[in-house]
Amino acid sequence: QVQLVESGGGLVQAGGSTRLSCAASGSTFSGYVMAWFRQAPGKEREFVAAIRRSGDIASYADSVSGRFTISRDNAKNTVYLQMSSLKPEDTGVYSCAARPLPSIVTIQHQYPYWGQGAQVTVSS
Repeated sequence: QVQLVESGGGLVQAGGSTRLSCAASGSTFSGYVMAWFRQAPGKEREFVAAIRRSGDIASYADSVSGRFTISRDNAKNTVYLQMSSLKPEDTGVYSCAARPLPSIVTIQHQYPYWGQGAQVTVSS
């Protein structure tokens, strides 16, 4: 079982950048596909990005493709989400999630392990 703790985010101006980190502990980090989801106020949680265990392949939601980059450092047991060209509609609670299987999926219930979430607020 893996424990996940997010950090970073906060208040950012539109057009700006910020980076989220998610530190994992308790299990072999390289054995998990890692993903980021977000939940905007009044909306359901949605897929943002995911990365395979070796970090060789990533997948993105259309709404963030070209602006966000997911990466991981298996030596540091950490996954990152670099967010650029931020828009007010990117505002929400961003949560990292882990899946102990090799394939990237975008459905949240297929990720059994979750962090507590980190708030990102983009001001216009």
